[in-house]
Order: sequence, then C-alpha cells, then structure tokens
Amino acid sequence: MHIFPQLRKLERKYASELMVIGVHSAKFPNEKEKENLYNAVRRCELEHPVLNDAEFQVWREYACRAWPTMMFIDPEGKVIGKHEGEITYDDLDSLLGQMVAEFDSQGLLDRSPVIFASEPDPETPLSFPGKVLADEAGHRLFISDSNHNRIVVATLDGVVTSVIGSGVEGLEDGDFSGASFNHPQGMAVDGNVLYVADTENHALRHIDLKAGVVTTIAGNGNQGRRREGSLPGPNSELNSPWDLTLHGNKLYIAMAGCHQIWVMDLESGLVGPYAGTGAESITDGALDQATLAQPSGITTDGNRLYFADSETSSIRSAELIAGARVRTIVGMDLFVFGDTDGEGHHVRLQHPLGVTMRDGLLYVTDTYNHKIKVIEPVPRSSRTLLGTGVAGYCDGESSEAAFSEPGGLSIAGTRLFIADTNNHQVRVADLESLQVSTLNLVWNE
Repeated sequence: MHIFPQLRKLERKYASELMVIGVHSAKFPNEKEKENLYNAVRRCELEHPVLNDAEFQVWREYACRAWPTMMFIDPEGKVIGKHEGEITYDDLDSLLGQMVAEFDSQGLLDRSPVIFASEPDPETPLSFPGKVLADEAGHRLFISDSNHNRIVVATLDGVVTSVIGSGVEGLEDGDFSGASFNHPQGMAVDGNVLYVADTENHALRHIDLKAGVVTTIAGNGNQGRRREGSLPGPNSELNSPWDLTLHGNKLYIAMAGCHQIWVMDLESGLVGPYAGTGAESITDGALDQATLAQPSGITTDGNRLYFADSETSSIRSAELIAGARVRTIVGMDLFVFGDTDGEGHHVRLQHPLGVTMRDGLLYVTDTYNHKIKVIEPVPRSSRTLLGTGVAGYCDGESSEAAFSEPGGLSIAGTRLFIADTNNHQVRVADLESLQVSTLNLVWNE
C-alpha cells in the first residue's frame, strides 16, 4: 500500500522507458474478488495494468516470498533483479536511472508509447472517502474526501459549510482554497482546530477553522524511515500517518507505514514513536518491545489507546500510563483472519481500518468483511452490528444494509457516521433503531 505513490511518480518520470505491470497475489480473500481489486486500482490511482493472480500462479513461477516483491526484467525479457519488501523512492529512482542508461547505450530501449484502454472514473461528490469525524458539540461533520485531496466540512445533517483544499494533489499551506493535500485520512478536532493525517504527504496538518488557514506541523513530504527518538515536527519525516486521536495536549498517530503508534506533543512540537518496534508482527508487551502491523485506526477513552491493527486483523490497546503495555483484545496473527463473532481467540476479523469508542464499547469497521462490528474489551467479544458480509450498497435494517469496504466511523449522539469508502458515500446508522441511511450532502453553489 505504501509503494503505490512511489510507482506513480516513477511511471511519470520514466514514461517512455519504463513499463510497470502489477501482479496482485492477494493475502485476504476479499482482495481476490475482481470488483474489489478494480476498486483498489482506482483508489490507488494506478496507471499501469494489474493482473489478478488469485491462485498465486505468477507468485510461484517467480518464486516470490514477500509483499511487495519487485522483479526487474530487461528489454529482452530476462529477469535481471529482484527486491523483496519496500524500497525508498530515491533508491528505486537511482536504480531505474542506471538501468535506462545501460540499456539505452546498448540500443535496446523502445520508446514507442504504449496506451492502455481505461474507463474514466465516474463523477461523484465524494471520491473514496477514507475517514469521518463527528463533532457532536459543534454539530459538525468532517469528511476526508481522500481521492479528491480535500476535507469536506458539513453539519451533522449534511449541509456542506466549507471545503478545505484546492483538490490538487500537493503539499501547500495557505487558505482553504489554496492549500493542498495528498489523500488525507484520519482527523482529530479541538474546538476550532482540526488536525489531519495527510497520508501520502507523510505529514500532519493543522487547520484553523476560524481563520481559514492550513499549516503543516510535522513532515515535509518525504517518506521517513526513523523508528525511534523524537524530533521537532518540521524536522521529522513521517511514514503514512493513517489516523489520529487527541488526549490532552498530545496527538496520537496510527503510523501505518512503519507499524507503530507515534505521539506529537503539541506544546513542544516534538514527534516520535510511542508504541511498537517497527517490526511487522503481533507481539504484546512493553511499548518499546511490542510489534504492530499497519495500525490504521485509533481512538481513546482517556486511559488507553485502542487501535485497529489492520494487517493482523486485530483490535489492540496501549495504556496511557507509566509502564504501559500493548495488549491484544481480539486477533491472532498476520495470516489468521475471517468473519467470526464470539469471544477471545475465536473472534476473526478481516483487515479492519476504523475504530471509535462510546460507553465502553468499540465500534469497528471490519473493512474487508464489509461490516460494522461491536467489540467489548472485556470479555473480548465481537458481534456484528451492521452489514451482510458481501460488498454492496443498500440502506435499510441492520441485517439488510450493505457496505463496500468501509474505512472509518464516528459517533454523535445516537448516530453512527460511516465512511463507506468504495461506495463514495457517508452512511448513517441510528444506534437505537439500527436503520441505515445515506447522508444526503447539500452543497452550496
């Protein structure tokens, strides 16, 4: 997931020399479905063809062992290199530059343009919204309109009051119309200040809602590799911040790209790891010894952080006290997933992305199961609240309502707001009647 922005930039830079072919060998069953893969390609804005290797045939033929794996093939069709795991943009750029120079000197490059037929994306008011944040006290709803590269602000009844961001992909500070984002995700609000995880800019943004000004407070647009120590925000390079939660003067960050929870002290401006070594796995224990796997949703009750550890299909917690530890509530391992309600080790989720808390209960977007689930930290139980388990789009009663890879959720009063990502909608569930409807956004001309 974190290599896609690099490939987009490199494809454009080496447009006449490089041919990229994606081979999708899915880990999760949901990812094997053609329509779900098609949505992922559109969401990631890939410009190259992608093969659905649902039965792992190509994976085996190329002796792949890890996600992602890059195979380098010369103009004559021979495999000349292999890289397992992620790689920095600069390293890949340098390698490709050397390859282009070598094959160009041998007269092997064919710069004839290759054009692929593609269907234009449908025009929708929202495009793959990733997260929502309901502010009950302020009667406001904040929507990460991720693929439109902006934040939409509306009332809780759907009247749009402002749009933050020009819609152009970039990292520019300024007023609401001039500022730019790059696929923003999670948010946290404190009065008239909104914090945004600007995911593909690897940055945190501060939005003064009253003055109408966007400012970058951490990150510089480069993907970081640091996994320990704190630095001032402007000097820090982050790694795919995916969600935020605020407790006092500290902003906690689900840093998906480096498999950690980070924290920013808003008084000192220092930012650095809070939990996780940076290794991708599921190990409980002390904050500096525990391991996580792409945490993508985070919330707090004031005593603990709760986070969706997406690649391990788990919900976990980390205390906010001295000697704190990471504990797993439900979930087992990187390759243990499914759709099973119950208690303890029997519970199975499939790549959850969002989590919020109300009255001691955790509400979770069980994303690849297309469901909303309720998890009780004690006795570590899970039950399905909404969704059929099949990707779709249908309002109505809880058992009939259908979603398509919901990514985030937030509660105001008795209403649960859901970012129904692949349906390009915000859905609303009444927590008393369990009726689901679609929020009708009313845009000011």
